[in-house]
Amino acid sequence: MLLMPNNTIRVATDVGGTFTDLVCFEIDHSTGESRVIVAKSDTTSPNFERGLLNVLAKGGVDPSSVDFLAHGTTVVINALTERKGVKVGLIATQGFRDTLEIARGNRPDFFNLHYRKPIPFVPRYLRRELPGRMSYKGVELKPLDLSGLPAIIDDFKAEEVKAVAICFLHSYANPIHEQTTLVEVQNLWPEVSVVSSHQVTREWREYERTNTVVMSAYVQPATERYLSRLLAGLREKGFSKSPYIMQSNCGVDSLGSVAKIPITMVESGPASGFWGAAELGKLIGEPDVLALDIGGTTAKCSLIENGEVKIKTDYWIERDRTSAGYPIMVPVVDLVEIGNGGGSIASVDGFGKMRVGPQSAGAVPGPAAYGRGGSQATTTDANLWLGRINKDNFCGGEVVADMAAAKAAIDAVGQKLGVDADEAARGIIRIANNNMVNALKLVSLNRGHDPREFTLIAFGGGGGMHAVALAAELGVRKVVVPVGASVFSAWGMMMSDLRRDYFVTRLFDLKRGAAAGIEQVFTEAEERSRSEFAIEGIEACRIEFLRYGKFRYQNQEHTTEVLLAAGRITDERLAEIEASFHETYEREYTYRLDAPIEAVGIHLVASAEVGKLTMKKCDSTGAEPETALKGHRDVDYAIEGIDRAAIYDRGKLEPGMTFSGPAIIEDPSSTVVVHPGNRVEIDGYGNIHIYLAA
Repeated sequence: MLLMPNNTIRVATDVGGTFTDLVCFEIDHSTGESRVIVAKSDTTSPNFERGLLNVLAKGGVDPSSVDFLAHGTTVVINALTERKGVKVGLIATQGFRDTLEIARGNRPDFFNLHYRKPIPFVPRYLRRELPGRMSYKGVELKPLDLSGLPAIIDDFKAEEVKAVAICFLHSYANPIHEQTTLVEVQNLWPEVSVVSSHQVTREWREYERTNTVVMSAYVQPATERYLSRLLAGLREKGFSKSPYIMQSNCGVDSLGSVAKIPITMVESGPASGFWGAAELGKLIGEPDVLALDIGGTTAKCSLIENGEVKIKTDYWIERDRTSAGYPIMVPVVDLVEIGNGGGSIASVDGFGKMRVGPQSAGAVPGPAAYGRGGSQATTTDANLWLGRINKDNFCGGEVVADMAAAKAAIDAVGQKLGVDADEAARGIIRIANNNMVNALKLVSLNRGHDPREFTLIAFGGGGGMHAVALAAELGVRKVVVPVGASVFSAWGMMMSDLRRDYFVTRLFDLKRGAAAGIEQVFTEAEERSRSEFAIEGIEACRIEFLRYGKFRYQNQEHTTEVLLAAGRITDERLAEIEASFHETYEREYTYRLDAPIEAVGIHLVASAEVGKLTMKKCDSTGAEPETALKGHRDVDYAIEGIDRAAIYDRGKLEPGMTFSGPAIIEDPSSTVVVHPGNRVEIDGYGNIHIYLAA
């Protein structure tokens, strides 16, 4: 199926841990009609760009006819977690090269006397220093001395360093020393990859800023190679435009801009899904959303309030109960991610307890039922064995389900627990669900939000499979499974704007006279954004701004971010801002203080539309739900027991159709499990609304 080259064709691709997804919109301007193509293919690690070209071919999309292409990828997070970056040398302020190793004292395994901090990405012998000092206000206390830089560069060359990171004390307030050093490193060593902290972040916290620039340098050469291969592969197939790359802040940016600061892609794929959930929520009148993305390897969730996706810079990787992890101070959607997906492996530990995840079977060999040599039971195998997934139409008919292999894998788990395959499969589903419920609680209950006041939007290949059970546990009354749920993260890219986030640290006591200084910081950031967008050919009139302030009670350590109403900040508005801070703080921490408030910095969101799609309602023939009925089969609901469920073809469901569970809704790439007592409605856009019994 090939697309017509005279139409407008917009494509989004998302590289996940297991599959690479495609969403393509073809718009016929002569009739106003549009056509949607979705496709999935295996992710081709480590040559991820091959998977993108494969999924384009599978969807019948000719790159030479594509007008807009957005791309999300896991290449950055994979390089970090798999330690596949390059050798980095760090240049720091004299006396501060060990900031990276001193780190923080917030060890999670507090009573472990043998606890060891995470190993820095740059060993001490590759951390060098230069004289020079700025104050926290950006005033030069000691001039920069570059006389030792040539020797440092010679040492780095001898040690086969491939990237250089620069981070000086208080450069967030005044980056001139970093800028001077950056230029000199490029002059002395033109072929090396080099990045300085002011290019990545302008927030304080020395350790977090240092680690962030080191990690950006660590992945930069690999990311540049990947993006170059991606662009070359697309050019070879005839794509003539410039692709956009999905960032972690729910916006897209140009390939050239992202290649310079690749660390902004660290959560590229998940961000687009949550942005899509926010846009869908607005579209269907559900601005308060719990968004859940269940893929093949992980489950990710985020809370969306009043249609706004929360972006933060307090992001850590590899942080768990036994490790403090590594901070990355770039704008990232506020999410919780756990190792639970369709490919998550079930195992029994030495204490006879079953665990599900975080290890995953991936796409190769994949779940045992794939018949590719996998021998360990996964969540997908359990869902298949319990009849929740159609064994006669497994993976849309592309894979013949190896039921014997699935049974053998589940039996192996059951034997260790002393139960049969059915009970073992139920246990796998229950534990996977419990893991995901805990993740949803972290983004809702733990942050002062009642999940009963939110709608659960579930997507990803496994979202519809588990959503109702999770909603029931949390007291959520409604679940929405969107059209194209299995490729929804790619769909979200179609709804994204060109976006950049600017964070600036500047201290002000929130009292009369402070407004002028705060307004000046915002104005400077806005002017900087206009200059940067102009390089991308974006006129100033197309740019929209959102302003946030970062505040705290005086003498506190951390800040609370508050959305500021549009308009110039004046002393008369300070009381309004103070009231907003008190309200936001109390919701998050359950109390407020009668104490002076301090403004610590600003967060400016600058965005420009690059032709994102607008959705229109589907046509309906008025047919009854029975026209979509494929048959019936016994389904084990893990907790409610076995029921005879009606099986519906999702492709034949039309707006206005209603029916009740127990039911299963199937399409080639995903399954929606409707529990007994649930009521289903199909909205005007084709989304599935599931209402839970009280």
